[in-house]
This record gives sequence, C-alpha cells and structure tokens, in this order.
Amino acid sequence: MNKKKRSPFKLNEKQLGYAMVIPSLILVFAVVLWPVAQSFYNSLFDYRLNDPARSQLMLGATIDLENYVDDHFYINDQLESLENTAGNDEAVSTITSIRKEMEQYHLELISDEKINTKVEQIDEMLASFTPVTDEDLKYAELDNDFAADYREALNSYHQELTVLAEKSADEANSDQYQQTADLLGSTADNILESNFIGIDNYVKYLKDARMWQSLWNTTFFTVISVALELAIGLGVALLINRSFKVRGLIRASVLIPWAIPTAVAAMMWGFLLDGQFGIVAHYLEQLNLIPDSSWLLSTSDGGKFSIILADVWKTTPYMALLLLAGLQTIPESMYEASGVDGANKWQQFWRITLPLLKSSILVALLFRTLDAFRVFDLIYVLTGGGPANATESISVYAYKTLFAQQNFGEGSVLSVIVFLCVALISFTFVKLIGSDLFEGRTK
Repeated sequence: MNKKKRSPFKLNEKQLGYAMVIPSLILVFAVVLWPVAQSFYNSLFDYRLNDPARSQLMLGATIDLENYVDDHFYINDQLESLENTAGNDEAVSTITSIRKEMEQYHLELISDEKINTKVEQIDEMLASFTPVTDEDLKYAELDNDFAADYREALNSYHQELTVLAEKSADEANSDQYQQTADLLGSTADNILESNFIGIDNYVKYLKDARMWQSLWNTTFFTVISVALELAIGLGVALLINRSFKVRGLIRASVLIPWAIPTAVAAMMWGFLLDGQFGIVAHYLEQLNLIPDSSWLLSTSDGGKFSIILADVWKTTPYMALLLLAGLQTIPESMYEASGVDGANKWQQFWRITLPLLKSSILVALLFRTLDAFRVFDLIYVLTGGGPANATESISVYAYKTLFAQQNFGEGSVLSVIVFLCVALISFTFVKLIGSDLFEGRTK
C-alpha cells in the first residue's frame, strides 16, 4: 500500500492573522496593562510609605519581627527589674501578671516553626548589630485572631503600667514604669493589621471635590488648548505648504517651540509672565488685555490663561506638522481643475482641503487630546497647580498624592482614573470618529 504523504503544516489566513497579533498583545499587556493592573492592586490597600503600619501590602495580619525581637528583649529585662523594685504588692502582682501573659503570647508566637527560625536568625543579627534588610525575613504573617488578641493585650499592658507610673511616688520607679509602658506600646505597633480596604479609596475619591475639580481643570485645558492648536496649526500648515523662498528655513523655525523640552519651556514662560519683571505680562498690561501684570500667575483665570497660552505656543508646531503631512498628500491637480471650474480659494478649502484632510485632522486630534489630558510637567513647573489648586490637573494631583504625601494607595486610585479617562478618549475617537478614516477605502 502506498502511504499518503502528509502535507506540510500551514496556517490559514485567519490563523496567520492571530499569530501576528499575539506578540503585539503580549507586548501591550507587558508595557501598558501590567503597570495599570499593579496600580489597581495597590489602590485596594491603605498603602502609605510614611506610615510604618501601612508601608506594606498586607492581606492579613503581619508582624515586624526585627522591631518585635528588639523590643521583647528589653521588655523582659525591665519587667523583671520592676518586679524587684515595685513598692507595693498590687504593683508587683500587676507586673508579674503582665510578664507571664506576655511570655505565653510569645511562646504561642514562636510555636510556629517558620517564625521561630526567623526570630532566632534576627536575634543573632541584632546581637551582632547587623540590620535586617531582607523583607521576607523581617516580616511574618500571623493569624488574624491571634494578632488582634496580642495587640489588644499589649495595649492594655501599656495602660496598666501608665497608671502605675502616675500613682508611683518614687520618681525613678515612675520613669521606669513609663519607659516600659512605652516599649509595650511600641511592641503593639509592630503587629500590623491588614490594610486591605477594597474599593473604599474609590468611594472616597468619587466624593472628593478636589478630584472632580482637577478633572474639570484637565478637561477644560484639553478642550480649549487642542481647539486653539487645531485652528492655528491648520493656518500655519496652509502657509508653510505654499512654495516660496526660504520655505525650508521657515519650516524648521516653526518647529523650534516643539523641540524645546516642556519643563524648560514652562520655566521660560514663568519668567515671561511673572508679575514683577515678566516682559509679556508687562506688555499685555500696557495693551489693556489683562487687569494688571500680576493677574496671570496669581489668579484662577489668569493661571488657566497662562498654561493654555504656554501649551498652545509649545505644541501648535506639532499639530501643524501632522496637518502639513496630510496637505502634502492632496494632489495639486485637484486645485487646478477646480480653479478651471471657477472655484475660489475659500470654496477650494471647504470642498477639497478639509474633506481630504479629515483623516489627518482626526489623527492629530487623537494624539494631541491624549497628550493634553495627561499634562503634568507644564502645569507643575509653571503654576504648581495653583493658585489654590485652580490649575491643578488630575496628573498633578496624582503626583502630589503619590510622591509628596507618599500615599501610594490613594495615588494609585488617581492613576487608575487617569488611565480610564485616557482609555475612554481613545475609545471615543477610534469607535465613534476614527471609523471614518476607513470609509473612503472600503467604498
């Protein structure tokens, strides 16, 4: 019998399409979606780097073993010393009870083999004055009920010794009571409760007036600046699309504002708009375009005007460049033919230029809208979000929360909100407007 030859493995057109797209999807997930997913995860916690009790992401109770072992060593010595120096039976009984109960909690803690191993290792490191830098060694998870009981007991011991310190007539004993009480309170702080709070951060910011104000500031800035850049950029693109002498030099000069780093441009405009020595502020006042030179950076309306002016100057060349590329694709013969038919320049602009430039305008609007909505460095350098948060964008608010306040939980919420807004803008352009880009090709 003749065996049939197996045909080589081939992918059909649909399978080949999926095979080409999968690497791109993996890259998008790794570069874009993974950081967003991480931010979303952080936003579910009360995560603050400036608070030792909330400086970790803890789904359950956790203990800081380094500080616990250090405090426990001194507490034992001080409780034994207090038993020997206490002036009355009531104090001795209280101290003895605290020491025994603490020892029971400690034995229950180290009954876990993993925790006991960590405690022994940390004890050796502390004895040799070696800091514990390994996070896995430094922290250990606890049973939530045990952690709550132990923490409550330590706080009650703190209160009992504080009372003894207040009652003691011996100043030396009183100081020792209070010192031991403070150590017990510190030990209680080493038992960290879970800081998982679910969507509480989102609920908080949905009610936060400052967040809604920053979102409105961002939207207002985006709409006004992008609209002005489109109008001015289209005019500039039409001018530099013409043939004239030194056209190359003019085109290169137009791009200079866009080439300047945003932070540098913002600092430059800060000097130009300064109420005391800014030359632009001075002449705007002389021309009666503004009430006074200090109005620009010291008032709400003036601050908004200033950041929009700086942004329009900085990014109009970018808009003009994208539109110029679109103008270059329009055949000159179409204008010549319409001229023969009697169309004037205005009619040519509305009937030929705008329709054929539609795809370029949509692409330019998409890029600039996304870029403008994420504005940070221009506002942060020029106004810092002021005065009184009047020019604060959502990105600036997120930065201040994340890094100035070191509140990573709430800052991550704002970061996720920025992502959702940007995703919504992209969806709107691609689905509701961007589909027009392909109409001419499919008909």
